[in-house]
Amino acid sequence: MPADRPNILLITSDQQHWSTLGVLNPRISTPNLDRLAREGTRFDRAYCPNPVCSPSRASIITGMYPSTHGCWTIGVKLAEDVPTVGERFQELGYATSLIGKAHFQPLASTPEQTSLECHPTLRDLDFWRRFHGPWYGFGHVEIARMHADEHLVGQHYAIWMEEQGLVNWRDHFQPYPPDPDAPRREHVWDLPEEYHYTRWTADRAIAAIERAVANGTPFFTWASFHDPHPPYLVPQPWASMYDPADMEPGTLMPGELDSMPRHFGLTQQVAPDFSAWHESGFGNHGFRSHLVDEAQLRRDMAVYYGMVSFMDHHIGRILDALDRLGVAGETLVVFTTDHGHFLGQHGLFYKGAFHYEDLIRLPFIVRGPGKVPAGRVSTALQSLVDLAPTFLDAAGAPVPGAMQGVSQWAVWQGQAERAREWAMVENRHQPTRLSLRTLVTDRYKITVYRGSDEGELFDLQQDPQELRNRWADPACAGVKTAMLHRFVQAEIEREPTRFARIAGA
Repeated sequence: MPADRPNILLITSDQQHWSTLGVLNPRISTPNLDRLAREGTRFDRAYCPNPVCSPSRASIITGMYPSTHGCWTIGVKLAEDVPTVGERFQELGYATSLIGKAHFQPLASTPEQTSLECHPTLRDLDFWRRFHGPWYGFGHVEIARMHADEHLVGQHYAIWMEEQGLVNWRDHFQPYPPDPDAPRREHVWDLPEEYHYTRWTADRAIAAIERAVANGTPFFTWASFHDPHPPYLVPQPWASMYDPADMEPGTLMPGELDSMPRHFGLTQQVAPDFSAWHESGFGNHGFRSHLVDEAQLRRDMAVYYGMVSFMDHHIGRILDALDRLGVAGETLVVFTTDHGHFLGQHGLFYKGAFHYEDLIRLPFIVRGPGKVPAGRVSTALQSLVDLAPTFLDAAGAPVPGAMQGVSQWAVWQGQAERAREWAMVENRHQPTRLSLRTLVTDRYKITVYRGSDEGELFDLQQDPQELRNRWADPACAGVKTAMLHRFVQAEIEREPTRFARIAGA
């Protein structure tokens, strides 16, 4: 891999549990991600800066935390004047492209927060035929917003389906305007596999790479896959690839939520009252009943695994394209996800304000032939805010002071043990009533809630399953004090410095 200007290929999934890799889990087949791990380094302690799509994705391209770049939750726009890593790469002469899911903008538009990712623009195919960027530092974009058969389908993906001959694509998706009486598909999708958005993402990412190679231009390409984000729905044969009887869902241990903040216990009620946490009217992810029939959970989990394996198949096509084009040795490849997912762990499902490892820890693999050690597993802490500065460092470019992430390039190359001592995770769905932050170190994890005496303290070494919250345990008072001090230090350390001081006054 050239030392000066390597190609950068970022591959992400959406809402993927950190353990859903074949190299870690014998119950799932991911041969292409396993290949990536064999040929590169797998980082076992990677974290998201926020366990919600928009803020986490915005952090990937800005190198900033959500509280700094401004997209602090879903339904909030990432302002287009916030500097991005793509802009830097364009200045370096790179062809920059984003293919797949973006989700930088809300499902509504106002004069203060205009959005291309909302109705009716989302379904205006004439607009998307004309628009391919530039957008957020990407010179070329092809995007789609929905998951599975959601009515949010449109944009470049719908155009591609029509070009592939599926003129009746609307028949395979939920109707728009939404119809609450429309039948819901479950598990097996009648959409033919060759028209699926996972295929589309791989096809168009390969096309973007091919254009750059043909032009002799280094590329920064983000292949942003939509799955395995629910709904649990995928075409055959992937829908039946796994037997529900072979699944091992997570469980809720008796009494484990007794020491947790109040909203955890409410999830185990049939009709919980979360009204105290809903002040804006838009609600919060996960603030509902999490009681699910075990048979349903096993079937959901089997399809979730099928969605991962389907995505892995098409990730393999992208990796094969790098080989075919003769640029694999010149390309730094990173695979990760935007945040994790619950499959019954602690009695929880999907996501929410529950900062267990299942939700905030990520799969994370780096391959860079000749630079990144092959077949290595590292426990060095990683964060998605580190991607932008690390990519720039790998390309020999200076890292802007506005970026709060740290360069992991020396760590990825095996030249340094670590680049950070902690990872910070923010979560702020509402302006005040739900605001929490979690600090993770090698051994401990502490979560603080704004305006509340409640909190969480876990010893990840002695209690890796996070079954015993030690926040109120007198025996851990010293550890709690030390972690709270470390928390304050981390808040100070992550302050950005946009400009260097150049004069005495």
